[in-house]
Amino acid sequence: MFAARFIVLLSFYWLSSCAMDPADPLLVDLPNGKLRGRDSGFYYSYESLPYAEPPTGELRFEAPQPYKQQWTDTFDATQPPVTCMQWNQFTFGEDRLAGVEDCLTVSVYKPKNISRSSFPVVAHMHGGAFMFGEARQNGHENMMREGNLILVKISYRLGPLGFVSTGDASLAGNFGLKDQRLALLWIKQNIASFGGEPENILVVGHSAGGASVHLQMLREDFSQVAKAAISFGGNAIDPWVIHESPRERAFELGRIVGCGQASDSMQLKKCLKSKSASEIVSAVRSFLVFSYVPFAPFGPVVEAEDATEAFITQHPIDIIKSGKFAQVPWALTYNTEDGSYNAAVLLEKQASNGRELMVDLNDRWLDWAPYLFFYRDSMATIKDMDDYSRKLRQEYLGDRRFSVESYWDVQRLFTDVLYKNGTELALDLYRKHGKSPVYAFVYDNPANTGVGQFFAKRTDIPFGTGHGDEYFLIFENLVRGPEMRSDEEIISRNFLHMLNDFVISDNGTMTFGSCVFQDNVGSSKRQLLSITRNGCENLQLESFL
Repeated sequence: MFAARFIVLLSFYWLSSCAMDPADPLLVDLPNGKLRGRDSGFYYSYESLPYAEPPTGELRFEAPQPYKQQWTDTFDATQPPVTCMQWNQFTFGEDRLAGVEDCLTVSVYKPKNISRSSFPVVAHMHGGAFMFGEARQNGHENMMREGNLILVKISYRLGPLGFVSTGDASLAGNFGLKDQRLALLWIKQNIASFGGEPENILVVGHSAGGASVHLQMLREDFSQVAKAAISFGGNAIDPWVIHESPRERAFELGRIVGCGQASDSMQLKKCLKSKSASEIVSAVRSFLVFSYVPFAPFGPVVEAEDATEAFITQHPIDIIKSGKFAQVPWALTYNTEDGSYNAAVLLEKQASNGRELMVDLNDRWLDWAPYLFFYRDSMATIKDMDDYSRKLRQEYLGDRRFSVESYWDVQRLFTDVLYKNGTELALDLYRKHGKSPVYAFVYDNPANTGVGQFFAKRTDIPFGTGHGDEYFLIFENLVRGPEMRSDEEIISRNFLHMLNDFVISDNGTMTFGSCVFQDNVGSSKRQLLSITRNGCENLQLESFL
């Protein structure tokens, strides 16, 4: 059903012929009417373009509907994209509520480069654990200065508004993923009007954005909208991505917002539609054990087979093993200390007693570990959970206590369980079941400041190469600050050239500086490119670093 609707929509838009006015590059014709963008200095911006009807009222908790309104006046495309409603981890204080429910837009950024008549396209999905984040959180100045790529940023529903699910057809879930998919379709259909090349679209994302890219690829018809894809710092195999047993969480959400003991999914859905969006999203605080843990209480699910317009009805591992996924060139990555994003909060000193939160793990490990590492819903019994928790602690700490002195081993535990192991498993699956090129790289070059310092609120401890340290050299982020070291400037340019060369390659070749990525598909060993401040090196490994 979803595939049939996809083809119909694609055919509809391909019948449309629309273009940018060469005499006025800020004025663009779309099937909905004319829009006017902004001259932003060395690039043009066309922001907050709706690709779906507002997901409010009866359209809340439903698959997105294509935007059909006609503009009688010229649409003002100079307003920055709004934030989708969320309980934001990066907001400190009791009230973390931000954003609005009507937020399904894309924003297009086009460099001023008179030497080109058209541009390859990068479609960007922001990260944020499927719970928070926004299109504006990553900048585009670096890419626009290079002048070779059009960038399109996608906004999509988050948290319970985007991912609550009862596990059946009534409240299927994955609304945020369906938003992304409709946005990609919009880009394919409309980007030529901005001077983009619809046959050369690269889809990229970081963290939950990277996992989103991979999830989109698990649909075979993804190859009809994109030529290649890159998942930075997250993929669909990571344990925090696919949520098991979502039904209990959905009914608990209903209880929290005043739906009582709803007897069935349709009754719950009807009640949730009657509540304010702010009530629903603010209920996220009730699912957190401490701080912002677990960092993804709502997220993607395997939908019921009878769900209307289901996004996926099998676990990603099973989809890959079946071979029924989009065969497009793909790259996936991890950083040597990705786990700093999750572990650093344990180093924050508590106002009540002045000691690090990590010290409390000594007494609370069995309670907290299943939430920290996302196996609470995958274990059959509490004994199974406790046994696995003890195994993890013994493997990484032995008989030592949780303390500042053992922090690096704890951070390594987070890196391995939440990021590296999933990257390794995904690569192994594609080595066996993939047909198009699959590449991987590890980045090891710490930024001066990053997510570790942000969450720990301290600079006296080195965190290594943290989550986003490579990605923020492509798409700027305030967490790391605007300044780059000289080595980072070189790496940033190499990354930007990598994106451009990857999307225009006829055979899926991928390069970084002087290094050519080696394909993992069919390889007897894992092919991994190591990127450091000193350059790059191809490695053949039995297991990751």
